[in-house]
Amino acid sequence: MVDRQRIIDLTLTIDAEMRGAQIQAARTIAVDGWNATTLSLYSHCGTHMDAPKHFIEGAASIDQQSLDVCCGPAKVLDLTPVEPRELLTVARLAPWADRIKSGDRLLFRTDWYQRLGTDSYRNQLPRLSLDLAHWLVERKVAMIGVEPPSVADVNEMRELTDVHQALFRGGIVIVEGLAYLDRLRQDEIDFIALPLKVADGDGSPVRAIAIERE
Repeated sequence: MVDRQRIIDLTLTIDAEMRGAQIQAARTIAVDGWNATTLSLYSHCGTHMDAPKHFIEGAASIDQQSLDVCCGPAKVLDLTPVEPRELLTVARLAPWADRIKSGDRLLFRTDWYQRLGTDSYRNQLPRLSLDLAHWLVERKVAMIGVEPPSVADVNEMRELTDVHQALFRGGIVIVEGLAYLDRLRQDEIDFIALPLKVADGDGSPVRAIAIERE
């Protein structure tokens, strides 16, 4: 039997309108005989992966990230609808509590990517409570992926630091800025998100995809 699969791109497009991205022509066919572009990318722009070094001094950098964690089965948790600035709690994950196991990759669907380009996308994002971060660590989750640009409130430094550090110290890989989870037909998929191999990097944009198999 042929293994049929459907690939869904979960990545935001990097363009000149994206926060933290600059795109400039370096060469053109008309002048130089070929097209080439100079890209300037903030390490956490668009769909990206954080490295522990992002919030913990002396911790692992993105080039040290194990690729085993970056590829494999993932569970999609449909949390829609969510409210602006909603604090995602342990109780919010109650419907999946019995299914979340050690080594799991969890993708939190909130449809928040639909607010890209608005003030609320960054400043009113739904975020993980610190208790939920500890709960995920206790269950030895391997990776979480979220649609907002951060797992915590980017305007509250204490919350931002505590949640990131809790997840990193618990060995959880963080992918932020996912999109198009509403296009998935299955709640268990294969997930791939590979960061650039940036020496001593604190994070990197990724190309994230889901693979659904029939």
